[in-house]
Amino acid sequence: MESVGLAWLAAGLGGGITVFGVGSGIGRLAAAALEAGSRQPEAAGDARTTMIIGAALIEGVALFVLVICVILAVKA
Repeated sequence: MESVGLAWLAAGLGGGITVFGVGSGIGRLAAAALEAGSRQPEAAGDARTTMIIGAALIEGVALFVLVICVILAVKA
């Protein structure tokens, strides 16, 4: 196999691992926010806002990692 093919394979695996990690992280974040809202309904708005900010930060890191994977694959 050529090095370019291996680079794209590695980028695909890196992207897949990243998406899996992001999905599980946001799922845990949403579960914690829903649990906080069910325990204290008056604080549900604050928990939702914090969850959305956290999810946006996680998505930003995921996008950064995916761009790095593609850049490394193209350079090979």
